[in-house]
Amino acid sequence: MSNEKGTLRQRWAVGGLLLLLAGCSPGTPKYLAGDLNGVNHTSAAINYFMVNGYGGPNISPYGYGGGFCCVSLPSQWSPGLKLKVEWETDPAPYEKIKRKPDGFNFDEAALAKHEANYGRHTAIVELPPYEDELCALEVHFLPCHRVKLSTSCWRYPSPNSPIKEPLNMQEPATCPK
Repeated sequence: MSNEKGTLRQRWAVGGLLLLLAGCSPGTPKYLAGDLNGVNHTSAAINYFMVNGYGGPNISPYGYGGGFCCVSLPSQWSPGLKLKVEWETDPAPYEKIKRKPDGFNFDEAALAKHEANYGRHTAIVELPPYEDELCALEVHFLPCHRVKLSTSCWRYPSPNSPIKEPLNMQEPATCPK
């Protein structure tokens, strides 16, 4: 009798394993992964940025940053998909900050005064269409704390890139609301 119970348990275990494996069969994945890149069209440094919690690099004024793996997006694009972009700016990235007498460490008061000018921004941005492939998500930081996204395999500044704004954009005297 105990031998029958052992055989029955083995059959259930094998059957359960087959069911689990059937759930792992290849098919359409729920998400696609791509690199996370950024393009800064402004004179402020981007100290960091995040897209839906995925971290991106710092970007110098009028510069590029990225190739960070990875950002995850739904495998099937649909209208109305939006992403949350958060970033921190340093409006005076080339300002000399007083150092301590050791020459290596920053004076805490001077550093705190500099960091008090950092800006923290958030934007909810519509995700542009993409097909079955996601090469990268490219985040463009524009004047007036605006953001544009590209999912094109053509990276900026390629003429085929969907983003056409120039790299060296100036902040207007007043920003539109």
